[in-house]
Amino acid sequence: MSVILVTGAAGQLGNEIKVVSKKYFGYEFIFTDIEKLDITEEKKVKELLKKIRPDWIINCAAYNSVDKAESEFDKALQINSQAVKNITEAIKGSECRFIHLSTDYVFDGKSNVPYNETFVTNPLGAYGRSKLEGERNALMHHGTMIIRTSWLYSSFGNNFVKTIIKNAREKESLKVVYDQTGTPTYAADLAETILYIIAGVIRNQIAFNAGIYHYSNEGVCSWYDFATEIIHGTGIRCKVNPVLTKEYTTAAQRPLYSVLDKSKIKENYGLIIPHWRTSLKKCLRLLK
Repeated sequence: MSVILVTGAAGQLGNEIKVVSKKYFGYEFIFTDIEKLDITEEKKVKELLKKIRPDWIINCAAYNSVDKAESEFDKALQINSQAVKNITEAIKGSECRFIHLSTDYVFDGKSNVPYNETFVTNPLGAYGRSKLEGERNALMHHGTMIIRTSWLYSSFGNNFVKTIIKNAREKESLKVVYDQTGTPTYAADLAETILYIIAGVIRNQIAFNAGIYHYSNEGVCSWYDFATEIIHGTGIRCKVNPVLTKEYTTAAQRPLYSVLDKSKIKENYGLIIPHWRTSLKKCLRLLK
């Protein structure tokens, strides 16, 4: 029986993997969060991995506070980079496959075409730099698959969708930036994809190809478009006003364009990815 360890299981993606895992029989899933396993503690990581000997590790644990990372870079680096190294050091020389989640924020947003995996990285902020360092540590293990994703949301945890709904219920109007373009990713779709790939590899239906991959839902939008669709889907009466990034001050600079090219993951693993509007409707139904 294949043992699949999921770290950061209390987060959006970790919770979605818990839901999807119930459809997969014949596998042993072990879900850990910071209370069960703090991956920044090297000794504890080595002890647990030696004990359970996982065949797969899905690392959903991350420091995701983009603005706070500007003043807490050491903390971001510890969780997003050093902790990843703790895992790869612990599985060094083994046949364990490691799936590590990363972000579109490793790019500077100056492209005008979707980013594929060969584009030069150039993060604008501390969060992106910490995640890029984490990628480098993840790739120290020969059996690593990095999945960069963008604009993640879910019915679990805190995210843009829930924030917009909450604010729309409390206010008559909202201001949302319209000059930052990317693609929302429904964490449930990403969870389905990850477990589909793992099951396919275990059953020898598809080949596991290590390296970097991009995954988001299909389609392109601005944060303003996304917010408008959320409001429309909930039926809340609230006006959404488009504003420029320069009118909306944040501690961290964000990429103006972060659309990901998903050709590689679709071709390698035969994926059909839903459009972001289709997936948003599913999430909103759950939230209702």
